[in-house]
Amino acid sequence: MKDSVILTREFIELIEQLVAEKQAEELKRRLDEMHPADIAEMCDDMSVEDARYIYHLLDGEDAADVLIEMDEDARNELLEEVPSETIAKKFIDYMDTDDAVDIIRDMDEEKQEEVLAHIEDIEQAGDIVDLLKYDEDTAGGIMGKEMIVVNQEWSMPECIKQMRMQAEEIDELYNIYVVDNDNRLKGIFPLKTMITHPSVSKIKHVMEVDPVSIKDDAPIEDVARDFEKYDLVAMPVVDSIGRLVGRITVDDVMDQVRESSERDYQLASGLSTDVETDDSVFTQIRARMPWLLIGVIGGLAASWLLGLFEDFNPVLALFIPLICGTGGNVGIQSSAIIVQGLANGSLELKDSGKQILKELGVGLINALIIALVVFGYAVIFHSASISVPISVALSVFSVVIFASIFGTFVPLTLERFNIDPALATGPFITITNDIVGVVIYMAISSALIDALGAAL
Repeated sequence: MKDSVILTREFIELIEQLVAEKQAEELKRRLDEMHPADIAEMCDDMSVEDARYIYHLLDGEDAADVLIEMDEDARNELLEEVPSETIAKKFIDYMDTDDAVDIIRDMDEEKQEEVLAHIEDIEQAGDIVDLLKYDEDTAGGIMGKEMIVVNQEWSMPECIKQMRMQAEEIDELYNIYVVDNDNRLKGIFPLKTMITHPSVSKIKHVMEVDPVSIKDDAPIEDVARDFEKYDLVAMPVVDSIGRLVGRITVDDVMDQVRESSERDYQLASGLSTDVETDDSVFTQIRARMPWLLIGVIGGLAASWLLGLFEDFNPVLALFIPLICGTGGNVGIQSSAIIVQGLANGSLELKDSGKQILKELGVGLINALIIALVVFGYAVIFHSASISVPISVALSVFSVVIFASIFGTFVPLTLERFNIDPALATGPFITITNDIVGVVIYMAISSALIDALGAAL
């Protein structure tokens, strides 16, 4: 097993110097001592030309492992100028099918066909074609085909013989899956059983029945939830009639969970596309600008609403940031709790009504406490007219109630329409609450001033 190294600035500069001087022998010696993940991290920070030079020095299996570990954008840039035949024979031939699909999926259709045509193993090419048909955000989209499968009617000697043959093509062995004659998943055959029951007549007598499995069209969120719930390292994937079609390993799930978390965080932060710190200025502007423009439009709308109340008192205007800020914070808190519940499975759509009522109760208590604090402040510092404290307190109370319900309702609605509910934890909630908060504040203040007949 290769050792990991600390990628210090000095070490990277040494590698870059070896690349610049084309000292292939010394460079290859150092690369052979490095873990593929460390080589990939180093290549991510290099120019495309230097990264390509390093790749030419790597053996097939190492080259494939490094390519898998690379940042997606850096990897795509590296492969742009690599011939399809080289990709197939130097990289894909040494990969598991799920990793190969991750590489090929990012290519255009023409290059996909070229790469597939150059794969020498027809069975591997067929498996990749089958996996490409699945949506990448489903269990089928992240599963692999490499697994050991035995028939429940086989005897122990026959089973061991088949296992040895199949294991030659598999790097990591997690489970042995048992199927019937129609390839329907029936159980799991523990390796311990092979030792403790060496003379059993048929596998079906000693297999573990009804293993945890998942449908091939299940969303990735469900896959991650099952892995966590049942403490799995691998899980079989079946089709709609229970036939075994693949397996998912825990490392595949962790990669997808990380990517999903990054997408949700950026979406909640108001970024419309996935961006990295090393992306170009234009790419970052394109990701940030849509929500910034929406925010500007929301601000202009709030300003226009304020303009409708020409006689609005300047004292009341001092509390507008408080109204908007409180509503935005409450809305984000409520929506964040709902999004988290939907993500980890602790909240289901059928419980939407119950959750809204619960959030209403929380909102009422929060609103009452905040309103009393604001009322006390306004009485002390703005006591010229009782209408100021009452207007601000009632407005804050109403805005907190609205924001609590709105922050709960929106992500549940988005989830029902299969839209990422993380959208509800970002600028959308803040902007909406700002506009609604201003309207509520204006309406309550105007109504109270007229009712009390007080001139501030």
